[in-house]
Amino acid sequence: MMKKNRTVWSNRLSSGNSKNFQRIGSSIHVDKRLYKEDIFASIVHTKMLIRQSIIPKKDGLKIIKGLKKIEKEIVKNKFKFKEQFEDIHQNIEKRLFQIIGESAGYLHTARSRNDQVVTDFKMWVKDSSKDIMKSLNGLVNEILKKAEKNINTVMPGFTHLKNAQPVSFAHYLLAYVEMLNRDKKRFANNINLIDECPLGSAALAGTSFNIDRKFTAKKLGFKKPTNNSIDSVSDRDFAIDFLSAAATCAMHLSRLAEDFIIFNSEAFGFVEFSDKVLTGSSIMPQKKNPDPAELIRGRTAINYGNLNSMLTIMKGLPISYYKDLQDDKELVFDSYDTLKDSLLMSTELIENLNTKKNNMKNMALKGYTTATDFADFLTKEKKLPFREGYSISAKLVNYAERKKIRLDQLSKSEINKFVKKVEINVPKIFGVVNSMNSKTSFGGTATKNIKKMIIKYRSELK
Repeated sequence: MMKKNRTVWSNRLSSGNSKNFQRIGSSIHVDKRLYKEDIFASIVHTKMLIRQSIIPKKDGLKIIKGLKKIEKEIVKNKFKFKEQFEDIHQNIEKRLFQIIGESAGYLHTARSRNDQVVTDFKMWVKDSSKDIMKSLNGLVNEILKKAEKNINTVMPGFTHLKNAQPVSFAHYLLAYVEMLNRDKKRFANNINLIDECPLGSAALAGTSFNIDRKFTAKKLGFKKPTNNSIDSVSDRDFAIDFLSAAATCAMHLSRLAEDFIIFNSEAFGFVEFSDKVLTGSSIMPQKKNPDPAELIRGRTAINYGNLNSMLTIMKGLPISYYKDLQDDKELVFDSYDTLKDSLLMSTELIENLNTKKNNMKNMALKGYTTATDFADFLTKEKKLPFREGYSISAKLVNYAERKKIRLDQLSKSEINKFVKKVEINVPKIFGVVNSMNSKTSFGGTATKNIKKMIIKYRSELK
């Protein structure tokens, strides 16, 4: 009989662990988050043991009933997690002994904490990946709403943060939809790779009991059991893949946040936010600061750091299970929480964003952003090599710059100084809206393209 408040390995050790080791070695403050997965996996494992006649049915049913009672206690905050029992698995097992007595001793038949924890962890990562994908869909939906209202909103597209060519603000927003859709695919791919059940691998060698791993895998929502027991307990690729997907997604959100910080500045004045997502200054009464966007940008570092930490843990780890792997869950949980908050905040930023269309258009008129349109015109209409058209357009820009006028303010006679006998509709060629809508190639910024893409993206959300 197990003595109260003693670990399962107490018979092997001559003394209990030091208080410092108990504190440092315990993971219950982190992995108690896995209680649902652990209890569910234990119930399925018990059902398999009963089905295979490995344990007495009456004891198995008592175990299942006891586990369900424990889950209710945890949900109602009536369960006392104890550091001395190290992790979620032993905390639950010890409580099970208290509830049903010695029948609880059958629960750990044909399994180890090594395969138990990685099974729980995989199940959690699968569900959390799906949750992140839902949040990504929510953000994409808000972006599409904003894009629909700004199809005809012209702004300067930038390279090197210099005015480059006129684009639609909607087209700019849809660039982020593409990024976020790739993020969804990364999480979806990890769900597919993760879909193998490690339970039944035991400590590392498998088990001599006649277990049915296919039954267990199916009941736990996996496609199949894992193929190799050693790899099963040592594999944390799924955690690395989750952290990698989270870091990449956080990077995309950071870029979006950075854009909005710039666009919200007085220097640009492209967008403004409602007070719901702004803060003030402690000394400057006039200030309204985009703090949420800055936090999204800053917390990307957390996602990067957790990925690097996980890779470092695994880098020199011999194959099989080691205590080092205890720290994997805290990294993944932290990245999930951080990314989830950043996604929610990004969604609110988009929802509370208003465009200053006149400011955008006025900025697009600066910097000779339609110079390429003239070079294209000379190639199409005058059949000049593009490089020759480019050279003529560059000279025209130099001329306009010296005169301190825009390209659309040039007269035909001034243009003919650089290229003879050319008939040109100046406003059409050099107008920023016409320039935007002339980019009809697939993936270009023309409004008809944007409308088609919005329809496509919406259909993919369903």
